[in-house]
Amino acid sequence: MKITDSVLRSFRVARTYRENSDKVNCLEYSPNGENAISSSDDDRIVVYDITQGKPIDTLYSKKYGADLIRYTHGDSQKVIYSSNKLDDTIRYLSLTDYKYIRYFPGHTARVTALSMSPVEDMFISCSLDKTIRIWDLRTENVQGLTEPLDRPICSFDPDGLIFAVGVNSQFIKLYDVRAFAKGPFNSFELRMNRSCDWTGLKFSNDGKQILISTNGGMICIVNAFTGDVMHKFSVGPFHICYKPIENLEGLSSILTCLIAHLKGYNNSKGLKLEACFTPDSQFVMIGSEDGRVHVWSTENKMKVAVLDGKHPGPISALQFNPRYMTFATACSSMTFWLPSVEDF
Repeated sequence: MKITDSVLRSFRVARTYRENSDKVNCLEYSPNGENAISSSDDDRIVVYDITQGKPIDTLYSKKYGADLIRYTHGDSQKVIYSSNKLDDTIRYLSLTDYKYIRYFPGHTARVTALSMSPVEDMFISCSLDKTIRIWDLRTENVQGLTEPLDRPICSFDPDGLIFAVGVNSQFIKLYDVRAFAKGPFNSFELRMNRSCDWTGLKFSNDGKQILISTNGGMICIVNAFTGDVMHKFSVGPFHICYKPIENLEGLSSILTCLIAHLKGYNNSKGLKLEACFTPDSQFVMIGSEDGRVHVWSTENKMKVAVLDGKHPGPISALQFNPRYMTFATACSSMTFWLPSVEDF
């Protein structure tokens, strides 16, 4: 099934799980799309089987806490995760025997971003200690370290050849992984709303766009080659794209979307709300503090859907499955979505 605006509007909640008692900080699909994992403020790490549609295991990180979590390259049985208690060491964990394989010490403040290379056993981390570090899973020794950079966030590109760093909510710096010590080979200054901070940075799967999420009511798409701002999605002029109404359910969906569009997506409390691309790079999605998911087209900037998952709190984490037509959202509960077959 191809991802289209009508397919996205058809998505409905398939399953909701309440395994957590506190906010989910991060969720991640495995590279093959068959599993998902989440980390939460209640110190739980929950593993989900997507093919069976249910949670299959819960691990506890009570001593260290659990903040950001990522599957390692090509492996659905190993993860790295950062802490929000005790220290700021990154931990490499086996999900088969629940033992730590390795520790990556060095950061002296909370880790703000973790990004795993899509092609090798390498990852990068950013921290409020103003450093970016390059790591190899095979050794605890840091492989590269930057000079201080204010409020950095980072992400690998889909080919694993370069990575982008957001600095001080103003600059994007591009680094060649193999020539990291030479500094960035390109840098862009983005003239955006400085009243909000950048909280996330992601490449599209085609490598042509960079998505920047903020703690305000705006997300932004940047050309990955030129640094030009292509789209800003926020409260703005009314424009929305829909196909002809075919049933009452379609009318209800449109009215819901129109109302939500007039307000934009809600983030009045300055929360860190995750945004993501769909796997085809044609749409962007972000959760809202009112529990809804907002979807825009990256081609024409039109809002194409507003989906209500009945979340009791703000959607702190959102990811589209890399292999299957499903996505997940989380607040303190985890919700998995599927398109409605009846609509097609």
